[in-house]
Amino acid sequence: MEQDNGNLLLSIQLNYNQFTRTEKKIADYVLQNAQDVPFMSITELAEGCGVAEASVHRFCRTLQIKGYQNFKMQLSLSLHDGRQEAHDTGAGTGEAREENLFQKILNNNLSAIRETSALLDREVVEKTVRLMSAAQRIFFLGVGNSMITAEEAQGRFLHITPKVQYVVDTHMQAMAASMLTPQDMLIFISYSGSTSDNVRVAALGRACGARISVITRYPKSALTKYADTVLICGSKEGPLEGGSMGAKMSQLYIVEVLFQLYYQMNPEESKANNKKTAAAIVDRYEDR
Repeated sequence: MEQDNGNLLLSIQLNYNQFTRTEKKIADYVLQNAQDVPFMSITELAEGCGVAEASVHRFCRTLQIKGYQNFKMQLSLSLHDGRQEAHDTGAGTGEAREENLFQKILNNNLSAIRETSALLDREVVEKTVRLMSAAQRIFFLGVGNSMITAEEAQGRFLHITPKVQYVVDTHMQAMAASMLTPQDMLIFISYSGSTSDNVRVAALGRACGARISVITRYPKSALTKYADTVLICGSKEGPLEGGSMGAKMSQLYIVEVLFQLYYQMNPEESKANNKKTAAAIVDRYEDR
């Protein structure tokens, strides 16, 4: 297999005549849609190419790449290298570039929230909140950067209900999932929907009859196969931007929508608990 100093696109071109018919279908799609592929799940790429997910995995192995996420990373690096020179020679004074940077960050984050709002299906949101209302226990779960968002979600809901929990360690998550009941609920926060630890915990939870909701970028993934509801966040995040603030803000926007709707659907309980939790910490803010 011919390699070209890590340039994945060129390697695909150099080795094209060695690919099988199925691999050529994948190669054609990647070469024609190189800018979009880093933002696609393996399920979406397989459907776009008209092949099975296993064929995409084999294509990665043919290119001597370990796994689809590494494939997306190398593709992003190839694209990034091609654009870097143009970025480095940008014109303008330092002050002007700073203003442009601030505005770009603002626009990106606002765009992520607006896109998320447009993607949210009210019926799906309401179904999710009904499942949360009926549940005896709700576990917010995530891995890596999504783990931080899961903790923030648990902290938000703790103001109005005592039934929310958050488990950090993935082994503990699996243990907790193995003892769930049909009265329990798991809410996963996973941008990719393909993290193996999340998928394993979801499978355990589903086997116990627990209800499952997923906050993710991709409606079709290994994780969403187990979901009762799927809530789509709107921020595009490439492999070189893992844990971006745009993705986090879009996820937190969904958490806030769930929080406000839960409050509306359970006003008496939420109001009473909100008063209790506020009173419990009010002295922390008093001058001494």
